[in-house]
Amino acid sequence: MPEITLDTESLGYIRLFEERTGARVKDCLSAEDKLVFLVYPGEVHKAVGPGGVLVDRLKGMLKKEIQVVEWADDPETLVKNIFYWYSPKKVEFGPKGKGRHATVTVDPAWKARAIGKAGKNLKVARSILLRHTDVVSVSVA
Repeated sequence: MPEITLDTESLGYIRLFEERTGARVKDCLSAEDKLVFLVYPGEVHKAVGPGGVLVDRLKGMLKKEIQVVEWADDPETLVKNIFYWYSPKKVEFGPKGKGRHATVTVDPAWKARAIGKAGKNLKVARSILLRHTDVVSVSVA
């Protein structure tokens, strides 16, 4: 896996996020006009706060959308965590170039939302997965 380097801006976001939520952050990336925080397993509820209050406050402070994803060493679990809001049913992997392609299956009613406008959510998922796994592309079925 590539070594992850964080720029000063990302380190600042992590520090602020950890101070405000008490959750430990593994990674932070800016993708498609939003900040994505990967938090350690079991820390999502702490990060989001009751009814999402902590994330909402941070959105207001930073003037950015925020997505919180629970980290997992296992690529299948990580993909499911990225698409958590769309109730993923299964993840299948196939070869793609030097890596793998992940196909995540969601309820047909959620498919368009899971993909996002102009594939926005797929781009975010791909950015996370490229940084942490051998998964090079993602699609929603």
